[in-house]
Amino acid sequence: MKNGTITRRCRCTDPATGKDYGASCPKLKSRRHGVWSVFQELDPAQDGRRRRFRRGGFESSAKAQEELDKVRALMAIPEEDDAWGKTQISDLIESCLKEKEPLPDYDETRRRFQTGQTLNSKTTVAEWLDTWLAGRKRLRRGGAARYECDIRVHLKPHLGHLRLDKLRVHHINTMFDAINERNIEIQEQNAQRRAVRDELKATPWKGAENRARRKWLQAQLDAMPPFRRITGLNTQPHIRDTLRAALNVAIAQQVMPAFNPAAHVELLPGTKPKALIWTDERIAHWQETGEKPSPVMVWTPEQTGQFLDFVAEDRLYPLWRLIAFRGTRRGEACGVRWVDHSAAAQSLAIAIQLVQDGWEIHEGAPKTDSGIRLIALDDETHQVLLRHKAGQEQEREAWGDGWQDTGRIFTQEDGSLLHPGKVSDLFERLVAAAGLPPIRLHDLRHVSATLMLAAGVDIKVVSETLGHSDTRITRDIYQAVLDDLARDAAEKVVQLVPRARKPLTVVKDTEAAAPSRRPRMTPPRKTKRVSTEERSA
Repeated sequence: MKNGTITRRCRCTDPATGKDYGASCPKLKSRRHGVWSVFQELDPAQDGRRRRFRRGGFESSAKAQEELDKVRALMAIPEEDDAWGKTQISDLIESCLKEKEPLPDYDETRRRFQTGQTLNSKTTVAEWLDTWLAGRKRLRRGGAARYECDIRVHLKPHLGHLRLDKLRVHHINTMFDAINERNIEIQEQNAQRRAVRDELKATPWKGAENRARRKWLQAQLDAMPPFRRITGLNTQPHIRDTLRAALNVAIAQQVMPAFNPAAHVELLPGTKPKALIWTDERIAHWQETGEKPSPVMVWTPEQTGQFLDFVAEDRLYPLWRLIAFRGTRRGEACGVRWVDHSAAAQSLAIAIQLVQDGWEIHEGAPKTDSGIRLIALDDETHQVLLRHKAGQEQEREAWGDGWQDTGRIFTQEDGSLLHPGKVSDLFERLVAAAGLPPIRLHDLRHVSATLMLAAGVDIKVVSETLGHSDTRITRDIYQAVLDDLARDAAEKVVQLVPRARKPLTVVKDTEAAAPSRRPRMTPPRKTKRVSTEERSA
């Protein structure tokens, strides 16, 4: 390696000639005059072009020497006989010179060189997220769409411009602060739009003044942003997890230092909806206010029976029954095939589902690996499926050449696939027609879990039937139901113990209001004390 040099120059000019003095300036005798520069010969480029590293503007010879030492240390990373490595290092130094950037860190450059990575550490977060997502070949379509949404809507706009190796915890915290501030803005704009919309609906058409008012209100609506959803506290952890997963791969591939800032970001706790049962009090509240007590509502066994009786003649009755008693997901029920049904074992294998992406549907694996399972069928459900199969054969004959052989258990009249979105719409219409409190089609799956828990089925069996990966998920979702069952269990435990003493009368609220009617506690019966001699006799 050729030794570099350090020089000092100034911009003083000769008054007589108007030219720079250069190195012959008489003021250079003072160390405070002029600036210092470094020069280092680099390895030739691949095309044989000669390259030099020149950089000036240093205030002292010590700082210039420090810069020169950095250049020489970087050039010493490859072995003497590693021509390609020397060319790479010289390319890196030359790029820093052209872009007027500081020289790269020696330790980081040496680590990248030894592990065979690109020496350019200026990869941005956006570039890496694109690279990471493109490499996720084994993702389910829904999962890939969710990752893509997190990256496009949140991560790139807020963090994409940052260098990957410079990403820190405070950058991510700033992103979530901005998201929460944006949520407040969206909520305010939604409230304003809702107020104008309601006033427009309440304004009659009759009368010139009213028509002018409606025209003005409509112009206000057109100028407002449309209704938008906020990025809630339950969604934000998924955004963080997407970034953390991408950074974990970057760390594993040694593209960035072994520190994942996303793993150290603390978010406000979200609230997972709990399943609540439609009690008489909750139904009355819903009828009065139109508000559901919880996003996840389930029917009582009596309400479930009313619905099944109401849809007993419906063409898709076997599908409603399967979800209500066996807890299959909507896409699983729509996608299940006759080859998955075992008549001998009275079982149904859940190995595939129909996934709705936007309005398009495609075939995919169950939601999780635990979703691939075998569920047992009761005798009545098994017979219902056999009758449904016979009815499907009649439909096949009626349609003739127009029949679409999809091999599905539940299809449209022509054998084509059921659209999961249309099935949900049909279910909601049937619920309304039955006069029952509203639940979603997915809540019918929760009804199944409630029925199993109420029947005393072990929670491990319930979890496996539903396709949950862990019983903790089942407990978290159905905690309110489990609490009700726990109270029933407590009553049953007390009833198991025979007592000679008459049990206390339960005081109702109406009785508590009248002290004169409150039952008195019966004192314990006194018994005669028996001596030892009498017991012996």
